[in-house]
Amino acid sequence: MMKKATFPGSFDPLTLGHVDIIKRALPLFDEIVIAIGTNSAKKYMYPLEQRISFIKNTFKNNSKITVTSYKGLTIDFCNNNNIDFILRGLRNPADFEFEKAIAHTNRKLAKIETVFLLTSANTSYISSSIVRDILRHHGDVSALVPQAVTKPKLAK
Repeated sequence: MMKKATFPGSFDPLTLGHVDIIKRALPLFDEIVIAIGTNSAKKYMYPLEQRISFIKNTFKNNSKITVTSYKGLTIDFCNNNNIDFILRGLRNPADFEFEKAIAHTNRKLAKIETVFLLTSANTSYISSSIVRDILRHHGDVSALVPQAVTKPKLAK
C-alpha cells in the first residue's frame, strides 16, 4: 500500500523550516502532497500562484512531491485524495498543544493519522509571520527562506 501524506499550510511564504520538515519526511512516505489551504477571509502577502511557484521551484527535482491548493477542511481534502496521513512540524510546546487537539479531532472524524516531526534546532525559530514582518520592513530574509522565495520566478 502506498503511503501518502499531505503537508497542509498557507506557506505565506515557504520557509527553510517547512523545507526541513518536508525533506525529513520524504523517506517516510511514497508521496507528499503539499496542500495550500485557502481562506477568503485571510489576507496573504503572496498570491496563491506565487506560493505554489515557490514550492514547485524549491522541489522541482523531487518526483515524490506534488503541490496543490484546497478550500475547506483538511480531512475532506485527505478523504477526496486518498491521503491517510497529515504531516505537521512542531517548533515549540505551544505548537504541540494546538496541533494535538486538531490531530485528535481529525482522527475521531476521519480516521486520519497525524505524523509530527520536531523542527531541527537550526530552523525552529523560523515562522512565516516573522519572515513577513522582516519583508514588510525591507529586511533580508535569505537565511530564512529557500532561494525560490528570495529570487522568485513563476513555475511552469
